[in-house]
Amino acid sequence: MLTKSVKLDILKIRFMKKTSITVTEASRNFADCVNRAHYQNVTFVLLKNGEPVARLVPDNEKVCIGRELAEVLAKNDLPENEARSWHRNLEAARKSLKAPADKWR
Repeated sequence: MLTKSVKLDILKIRFMKKTSITVTEASRNFADCVNRAHYQNVTFVLLKNGEPVARLVPDNEKVCIGRELAEVLAKNDLPENEARSWHRNLEAARKSLKAPADKWR
């Protein structure tokens, strides 16, 4: 049985289009790559000598930095039981997150 987080990861993978191309191909077709990233949600992995060296990704991902999260949390008074639950979930997430072995993948 799949957990909720595994199901969400599978959904992300299904909707993410990834294409590997050489740096030379990307430079020759840069405008097309940018348009495909923007309009078709395609991520390009750029290869040099067959190795990934960079990515061209769509800029539609919502990002929340720690400072913004802290500001929002400071403005809200959670009931004590919800605050404890949130803290437990945060600690569990910190333990389960690992740095990527390869920053390009």
